[in-house]
Amino acid sequence: MAIRKKIEKKTNVHWEREALEKIALSALGEQRIARRWGIFFKSITFFYLFVLLFLAFGAMHTKGSSGSHTALIEINGVIGEKDEVNAKDFFESIQRAYESRGTKGIVLKINSPGGSPVQAGMINDEIKRQKKLHPHIPVYAVVEDICASGGYYIAVAADEIFVDKASIVGSIGVLMDGFGFTDTMKKVGVERRLMTAGSNKAMLDPFSPINPKQQVFVQDMLNEVHQQFIKVVKDGRGSRLKESPEIFTGLFWNGEAAVKLGLADGFGNYDYVAREIIKSEEVVDFTTYEGFADRFARKFGASFGSSMNESLRTSILKQKIIIK
Repeated sequence: MAIRKKIEKKTNVHWEREALEKIALSALGEQRIARRWGIFFKSITFFYLFVLLFLAFGAMHTKGSSGSHTALIEINGVIGEKDEVNAKDFFESIQRAYESRGTKGIVLKINSPGGSPVQAGMINDEIKRQKKLHPHIPVYAVVEDICASGGYYIAVAADEIFVDKASIVGSIGVLMDGFGFTDTMKKVGVERRLMTAGSNKAMLDPFSPINPKQQVFVQDMLNEVHQQFIKVVKDGRGSRLKESPEIFTGLFWNGEAAVKLGLADGFGNYDYVAREIIKSEEVVDFTTYEGFADRFARKFGASFGSSMNESLRTSILKQKIIIK
């Protein structure tokens, strides 16, 4: 009996020792993992700060450029307050381009399918305002793949427009799109309960039948915006624009046809315009780009929560006027 108790005591001591060793080794392993992650995140932070310093140095170098050069501003993507092309960033870009003492001319390199008529109109107005303040510095628009609707709204503020033979140019029109779910709701047996104060407050509600009077009202508004677009194009192109009933119908053409219609002036890329038209071959980019932190966060998901909120917000059905 005594021998058995001794054996059991030794066994318990041995088991407790093994358990403590396992706990200690587990804690040590967790510390090593935590240390490795700490090194990883410190490396990422160091890399991030290094890139920020590099970009800041590049920005200072660009802004301080005083030699003779062509100033480049890229208009690349959808036009909208929160999109790739917006008035706020463009104002900063063109202001820096004009402030640079060596700027001999400005090239707007456009590759945009259009977007907000408000943002496009603000950019158009700013180009014309700056041209009056700096009449000795010409502004040229150079179209790459596409310059449609809002993109063309911006381009017509330039002194001349250059395209590639295969560029897509035009689409001078306005649209407002949405969906109607009234028939679907009837089929699935869903009742719409909507209360408003104001007979037109629920205008364009996708879950209610369209009201003919409201439809006429919206169509008149779209026609007015379309006429504003037409006036901007006519003012910008002047006598160069050929008389054609199809120009303002929303159609678009390739670059070769656009030149024949007077929508563009000639063929050439931004290097050609800098070298042959402005006569200043060095090109300095003054485009205000999206911040590195924003690109990094979006690419690697560091701002997952804010991205989810933005996705939920933009998923709500809404009506929006765009020029396309």
